[in-house]
Amino acid sequence: MLAARLSGTVATTREESLRSYRLFAARDPRALIGLDPEGIWGQRELIELMSVRCGVSADPHHVSGHDVIAPERTLAALDAYAERIAAAARSGAPVLLGTGHPHRLLGFYGALADALSAAGCEVLTPAQGRCVDITTRFGLRTHHLDYVRGVALVRGARPERPGGEPGAHTHSPLPVRTALAAAAEAGGPLPGLVIGDHGWACGAGQLGFEAIALADVNDPAPFVGEAEGCLSVVVPLEDGARSAYYLPLTRYVLNRACLSQ
Repeated sequence: MLAARLSGTVATTREESLRSYRLFAARDPRALIGLDPEGIWGQRELIELMSVRCGVSADPHHVSGHDVIAPERTLAALDAYAERIAAAARSGAPVLLGTGHPHRLLGFYGALADALSAAGCEVLTPAQGRCVDITTRFGLRTHHLDYVRGVALVRGARPERPGGEPGAHTHSPLPVRTALAAAAEAGGPLPGLVIGDHGWACGAGQLGFEAIALADVNDPAPFVGEAEGCLSVVVPLEDGARSAYYLPLTRYVLNRACLSQ
């Protein structure tokens, strides 16, 4: 993890993190990503929370440089994450997996989907092909909900880059709301566990579904959701590394969940 900068000193900068904390404190939807916090979360409270959950500096006057994730906190959260996956496998619960980082994390989630399916869990794929209008920095854009290896993602109107993994980067909770609404309208089944990041996890947790997440230090919403009980487990982790760098974490989680194949 340290060599790949998934934890330790990460690529995310302190400036990026503080900007996100300010947006979250102002209740900006771009930072809330589907969460509706019960508490009052100012920037100081968010810095304190992220220090406890991730290991970032608790000093509000520390305003520049690269941020830090304590590796022992990543490992402890990965163990809890694996236990929730193991519990879902033991009970045969339906699961929904989705990512806003398909170019980075599709392989990680795809391996979890394969293992859970092999263990007898139904990997849900509701609302495939459904249109979702998402606000981006370029304005409102229509995306389509799709599934690759059992993992939900959204595709934009533009063709994918040659040789690249499919899907668009998004923080929006609208895709998971669309998927869950479609599952409910069809009479179920509904997920016993949602596994994802960004709006996939926060949006599901806010609606009362058990959700576990990976989250970077510049995304405070999942950690607030965990603190308030909306999310079960959040793993602090650099989420923008090369997809190959997550392979050891995939093996670690599957081994801890007793789902290695």
